[in-house]
Amino acid sequence: MNLIKFLKSIIIAVVFTLTATFASAGGHFDANNHDASMLSEAELKAMVEEAMKVNPPKNGKNYVFGFANLQRDIAFCALVEEGILANAEAAGIEILVTDNLLDGATAMANAESYITRNVDYVIEFQTDAAFGEMIMNKMNMNGIGVTAIDIPMPGAGFFGANNPKSGYIGGVHLATAAITKWGPDVGKDAYLVIGALPQSGAVVAMRSGGQEAGARAVLPDITDDRVIVYDAKQTLELSFQEMNNVIGRIPEGAPILITAINDQTSTGALRAVQGANRSDDAIVVGMGADELDTMMNEPEFIASVGYFPERYGNYLIPMALSNLANKPVDDVVLMNHVMVSPSNICEYYPDRTCRDDDVAASWTFPQEAFSAHLAEVRADPAMADVLNLIPSD
Repeated sequence: MNLIKFLKSIIIAVVFTLTATFASAGGHFDANNHDASMLSEAELKAMVEEAMKVNPPKNGKNYVFGFANLQRDIAFCALVEEGILANAEAAGIEILVTDNLLDGATAMANAESYITRNVDYVIEFQTDAAFGEMIMNKMNMNGIGVTAIDIPMPGAGFFGANNPKSGYIGGVHLATAAITKWGPDVGKDAYLVIGALPQSGAVVAMRSGGQEAGARAVLPDITDDRVIVYDAKQTLELSFQEMNNVIGRIPEGAPILITAINDQTSTGALRAVQGANRSDDAIVVGMGADELDTMMNEPEFIASVGYFPERYGNYLIPMALSNLANKPVDDVVLMNHVMVSPSNICEYYPDRTCRDDDVAASWTFPQEAFSAHLAEVRADPAMADVLNLIPSD
């Protein structure tokens, strides 16, 4: 009995120490220098306590956050949601989840429902740039703070992809792997096919632009007429339909270098190539690394740029709490990206087994070429309103 009491006292002391340590640091969460791990329950609850001193819960009991997911049945989005819910549960925050269904009007309706339900904060993941300002006007009028995921919204905090860099990394990897597969002259015949997402605006367009710039930095012989950009529309099925229209424009036997806005659209393009019996002509690099089974089981799907959606909640909940506590929060927080392939997957996902990968690309990041690309992006008039979302290097 005495031993049990002693152990309990140690546990209480440890929890108190963690809480006190975090609180004594002012509850400051430095998202841009965070290691992507989940804060402890004690740290999260200390943040809640600090926030409640400044902004008490509207219901008088506990914080209620809204999370408007992009589309809940997409693997990437499901992983983002799981991470948010895990952090919220540890912090004692109630999360009201809605599904934006990849549709701006639905996102607006969901935003209005959060206002009606008197939430304390909203995490918004919506794809239609045209609706961002309208949603934010509603939130601002009602004094509700917002963090936007991946697609920016005027006046909201931003968390998500480093679009130019993630695209560039993917493009370099794709082109380098093409040289490994077809030889150093592959650029003279290859076609570069990119599934873009115009509806998400200039910021997400930097991802597609980075993909093209990275690939052409390695394979400068790819001419403009052999770069095909199509509207992938964010889903596997619609990307498959659009790629079916593209494949007929590519001569038989020409190498096809495919990448797209996410793993789902990359897979849709791959399915179209397979359906046309052109698998031997193609290699694919995805974006997100959230369709790991596809990458491990489909030899043409050689790699994907890691976005680690399962870690998003480890940033988003502490960022929201920092905002509610009036603590310093960077307006823009960008994820760090790496290439994930069958040859290194076990380094990032220990439950997976690495294997030899004949098409694995080995390269050093071309910093000088990337810096020149960023300078071109900054000089584009279309980027004038989003310069803060363009990384410095």
